[in-house]
Amino acid sequence: MHFDPELLEKLRAARRITIFTGAGVSAESGIPTFRDAQTGLWAQFRAEDLATPEAFRRDPVTVWNWYAWRRKLIRDVLPNPAHLAIVQLERLVEHVIVITQNVDGLHQRAGSSDVIELHGNLLDNLCSECRRSVAEIKDDEVPPTCPYCGGLVRPGVVWFGEALPAQAWERAAEAMDATDVFFCVGTSSLVEPAASLPRHARACGKTVIQINPEVTSHDEIAQYVLRGKAGEVLPALLRAAWPSGS
Repeated sequence: MHFDPELLEKLRAARRITIFTGAGVSAESGIPTFRDAQTGLWAQFRAEDLATPEAFRRDPVTVWNWYAWRRKLIRDVLPNPAHLAIVQLERLVEHVIVITQNVDGLHQRAGSSDVIELHGNLLDNLCSECRRSVAEIKDDEVPPTCPYCGGLVRPGVVWFGEALPAQAWERAAEAMDATDVFFCVGTSSLVEPAASLPRHARACGKTVIQINPEVTSHDEIAQYVLRGKAGEVLPALLRAAWPSGS
């Protein structure tokens, strides 16, 4: 795999690198994308009908069970070479920040030390009423109830119609301002406001690198477009930029 020498030099010179990841990275571990999770018993539902506060209020049992099924899927998979390459990058660059739209926690399981989860985490729980985090839930309750207020417990993810977590978004914006290189990996970024991050990076004069097997709107934004799977391109890029591995 051949890479532009100028790109490799920019990577070696970078002190801060931000990596923005989407569903394509998780898909390489065998996790179905959000809309691809409508299979088997769930094929009769639209994903949008199971991922809103209104859906949870209308039918909390069905929504909870769909998320329980998705949780089992992510517990049964492992981080892939893309996740591991990002961890390796931390040993090569002064500071690496991961901003992810994924809710599976695979970046943390792989060993990434600084991960901003824009859409929450599928394995977290919070009360739909008092909004407190709920660490322990009763398996015999579907859905469980909050130990603090008695409200229904829901998955700790961002649903359609909800704002992104303020702290996560603020940290993402700060990372954009400070970064030297911005990777956009495995995402078509159709969902705002996350979709604005690559555009903001380019507008701020950052080096923007797009890695995706498919054409996306980011092709027009990025200075470098690397076509292929993240788990193949990222490890090869690191080997090319740092042949000695250090």
